[in-house]
Amino acid sequence: MSEDALVPGVNDPNLPFSVFNGDEYRFPVLVSVPHAGRRYPQEIHDNLAVPPASLIRLEDRYADRLAAGAIASGFTTLVAQQPRAWIDLNRGHREIDSDMVTGIDRSQLPAPSRKVRGGLGLVPRRLSGTGDLWRRKWSYDDVQQRVRHSHAPYHQSISHILEQMREQYGSAILLDLHSMPPLSDEKLGDVDIVIGDRFGRSSGSRYAELSLSFCTQSGLRGQLNHPYAGGYILERHGAPGRGIHALQLEIDRRCYLDENLLEPGKNMSEMTSHVERLAGLLADQILDRFQLAAAE
Repeated sequence: MSEDALVPGVNDPNLPFSVFNGDEYRFPVLVSVPHAGRRYPQEIHDNLAVPPASLIRLEDRYADRLAAGAIASGFTTLVAQQPRAWIDLNRGHREIDSDMVTGIDRSQLPAPSRKVRGGLGLVPRRLSGTGDLWRRKWSYDDVQQRVRHSHAPYHQSISHILEQMREQYGSAILLDLHSMPPLSDEKLGDVDIVIGDRFGRSSGSRYAELSLSFCTQSGLRGQLNHPYAGGYILERHGAPGRGIHALQLEIDRRCYLDENLLEPGKNMSEMTSHVERLAGLLADQILDRFQLAAAE
């Protein structure tokens, strides 16, 4: 696959994800939105064992709109168009639940992770309180086709863009944007944002500290790594020793959706601005260091 093929155009409706501002890298920050896809293939509807509305629980509902300000400001951004119910881009390509596929023996797959055992593997199997999602099992060949068409190109694009940013600016940051159900902490009360850096393994500590400080200054209640430290995307792409840092940003859906947590709410614009400003602060950290190094 050529490098050009790793960065698809934005307007092709057949692509599993869109790339914004991919022709040049104005900032050393890449925004990723892997769970906001709402383009459900017909195969999903044909195989559903639950009402279609049940799948909304798998979405980071309208998290793509939280990236709109960053996109308008020129930040390179990847936005998944296909839904998490079809394939979860934040899981490893072999995190497959053997109980929901045909055509492969259990022994050919790795031991199931906690997420897989809970029904939330590469292709989700079930939801708590809802039960099994599918009327019949998917074929292993079908799942592999999803990997080739969606999962592999998404991660190849992330790797390619981050490497190009690192070469251009000396360092790069991946900001992986998600949303979470309402969360409360015994000490903090309601938590608005959780910053994840896999307990320091996916990013230099200064970037998580800056993000938490930004939350406080913006009137948002933030905490680090609990209960969301970051998933496969951070594990795969964060390499702070090489100058590539990866943070996960989980935003409480109450902060930007309506009271039913289904549609954009009155605070959507404000939260979109917060995401844009945080991306800018992270970019400034690298740009300042880059300019100092260039002046020496």
